[in-house]
Amino acid sequence: MNYTLKNLPERTKKPREYGFTMAMDKGLSCRQVEDFLSVASDHVDIVKLGWGTSFVTPKLKDKLKVYADAGIPTYFGGTLFEAFIIRDQFDDYRRILDKYGMQYAEVSDGSIELNHDRKCDYISKLSEQVTVLSEVGSKDVEKIIPPYKWIELMQKELAAGSWKVIGEARESGNVGLFRSSGEVRSGLVQEILTQIPFEKIIWEAPQKSQQVWFIKLLGSNVNLGNIAPNEVIPLETIRLGLRGDTFNHFLKQD
Repeated sequence: MNYTLKNLPERTKKPREYGFTMAMDKGLSCRQVEDFLSVASDHVDIVKLGWGTSFVTPKLKDKLKVYADAGIPTYFGGTLFEAFIIRDQFDDYRRILDKYGMQYAEVSDGSIELNHDRKCDYISKLSEQVTVLSEVGSKDVEKIIPPYKWIELMQKELAAGSWKVIGEARESGNVGLFRSSGEVRSGLVQEILTQIPFEKIIWEAPQKSQQVWFIKLLGSNVNLGNIAPNEVIPLETIRLGLRGDTFNHFLKQD
């Protein structure tokens, strides 16, 4: 930090098990990644190459190397996994992970219908090869999953070998955990937290109001995902009570 301030909430240090910021790269160039990491590398823990953008991104290996050289792990978005699965190309997907030296993979079923036992089987198989994050929730705004089902799915996926489970919201933040307006389904979140440890969940929260809500509920070290690269620094100020939204939330009187 550039100077000293008292009464700031304590942040976990990298490499951390919780307090994660997962940023979403939607097609940045190598130069843009370099610029992004020059200011945000201390505050971003992992980067997702959104949905199937890695398929059409030029100089993909060069870009992945920029992240790797900065010590930032990356993974391909879950929609790419689904694109391989629906085409019956699971083995091809595994080879792609090896080809690009990926150490993480996301297993999701937000865009396809996938039997949950089969999804857990994919998680189990991939966990022998890489560290698996699995996503729960649908990208279909009309598909409402009851809280008990979210809990059941998360528990089974963690048991199958997921390192962390991701609460679906899309890059827009208006499905899954959220209503179409972007408002948090607070009852759903509270119910999930009665059964799933908070450090095991990455909450997709692309909108500032959503980030503020989770930080006020769970503190500075809540895991948050789908953060735009230019919002990583602003998010860190929200985590530290250095933006108006949380200015008084962490302030303690001597």
